[in-house]
Amino acid sequence: MESTQRGRAMARTAVVDRVEKRYQMLVRFGQKLHGVVRLRPLLTLLADEVRRIVGAARCSIFLVDEARRELWTPVAQGLDARDLHLPLGQGLIGHVVAAGAAVRVADVYRDPRFNPAVDRHTGFKTRNVMAVPLKDRSGRTFGVFQALNKRQGLDFDAEDEGLLRILAGLAAAAVESARLYEELRDSHVETIQRLARTAEYRDAKDTAAHLRSIGRYSRLIARGFGLSDGEVESIECASPLHDIGKVGIRDAVLLKTGPLTAAETSEMRRHTSFGWEILSEAKSPLLRLAAEIAWAHHERFDGRGYPRGLKGGKIPPAARIVAVADVLDALTVERAYKRAWGFEESARYILNEGGRQFDPKVVAAFRRALEPLRQAWKERRSRAPGSR
Repeated sequence: MESTQRGRAMARTAVVDRVEKRYQMLVRFGQKLHGVVRLRPLLTLLADEVRRIVGAARCSIFLVDEARRELWTPVAQGLDARDLHLPLGQGLIGHVVAAGAAVRVADVYRDPRFNPAVDRHTGFKTRNVMAVPLKDRSGRTFGVFQALNKRQGLDFDAEDEGLLRILAGLAAAAVESARLYEELRDSHVETIQRLARTAEYRDAKDTAAHLRSIGRYSRLIARGFGLSDGEVESIECASPLHDIGKVGIRDAVLLKTGPLTAAETSEMRRHTSFGWEILSEAKSPLLRLAAEIAWAHHERFDGRGYPRGLKGGKIPPAARIVAVADVLDALTVERAYKRAWGFEESARYILNEGGRQFDPKVVAAFRRALEPLRQAWKERRSRAPGSR
């Protein structure tokens, strides 16, 4: 009797310990998701964490694209394949979407719903599968969380499935938030691009190409500068507004093809201050970053720039980066008052100006990014006559 009671007590203790461990694991899982607002990094994190938690060899997340009638995955953890696309309604994951219910299959090659084409495409041999739907707040299935091949040759069991359901619920909320964030950000970026094109339209024949190039060059240099992915993306998005202040410059000055007088030069330089005035009171962090760039991208590292004569580290880092990107594009494009320089000639100029016109650290980042910058310039030249 006593031994039986002791056994029951030990069993209850074991259950309590398991529940406590699961609770702590879910708390840590939720904490890791906190603050990850971009979709691809979030999906990568989810796949890696869930693979580890449920003891799977591989984990993938498929999202529904209703317009294209397909399922696609931007991350199939552990596989080389990226952005894998599958017809909607096919395979086990297609069944999960259609039924809105989980599946757990011990031997997939004995299940007629399994699509072996994915294994052939990836080179991975699937043995068993556990997949649960990702559902939005209205209960609509918008994706599938899939775990492949339980480790140590085991099969996924009901406990694994229950755990994956809980994790999928947490993941679905995070994915929904990330998608909403990206939709809002994409809309924001589109507005910035259109605003920037309005500012550049008056004095550039290849406005769209110029703005694309400024953004791309800035991104490549910022990446070489060692900034975080978020900082790099923000600079890429904000940089096209560097000359927004030109909307305040008279056509007689802005469109003049000959040399500017001293008074006209002074007026032209005011576009940096106009840009600051237009953008600086915005609530958006992206527009405030654009304001800094607009105000300071004509400052020089040696302090001889304008409008404030800032020197060295007093110039905002984003403006120091965009200054190099802007000069690279300006040098390599033909204008009525100048010939187009080639990439190598332009690169030599920038490299020689480290410590004078440009921040030496940004110039070092430019040097590290030379090859992708050269490729970006080639693409720019192929699309825009007048570039060299």
